[in-house]
Amino acid sequence: MILDSLKNSALYYGVSPRLQKAFELIASIDWTKMEPGIHELDGKEIYVNVMERELKQKKDAKLEVHNEYIDIQVLLAGVSESFGWSERKDLVQPQSEFNAEKDIQLFDDEPQTYYTLRPGQFTILLPEDGHAPLVGEGKVRKAIVKVRL
Repeated sequence: MILDSLKNSALYYGVSPRLQKAFELIASIDWTKMEPGIHELDGKEIYVNVMERELKQKKDAKLEVHNEYIDIQVLLAGVSESFGWSERKDLVQPQSEFNAEKDIQLFDDEPQTYYTLRPGQFTILLPEDGHAPLVGEGKVRKAIVKVRL
């Protein structure tokens, strides 16, 4: 898990060959004009899910993991969004088997810790990161940029 400001995104270009392109796309998009939903930025290699959601209480947020994609989650509007986080290797309470088609598996484990994202910041979530997004109060608009490994 990485938490940082968008102004520092160049520091993370080396994490994955496609990460630099993803951050360049993030910087070039007028997010106020993009409709909610899934949009391909570079085919299935890099795509984004723009969403507007009500935040939920900690007890209602489930940890999730992915195998094929890195998440870059960016808060576009709202005061803040918190995330639960746990190391994937420590997750022992799966809700079901891994869904390869949707690249996701949910867990009922309690997060090891929480951290908060504010506008102008991003979090990078790797396959090793169990994460429970959308925690807090109020409504947010966010972009989840999916970058194929």
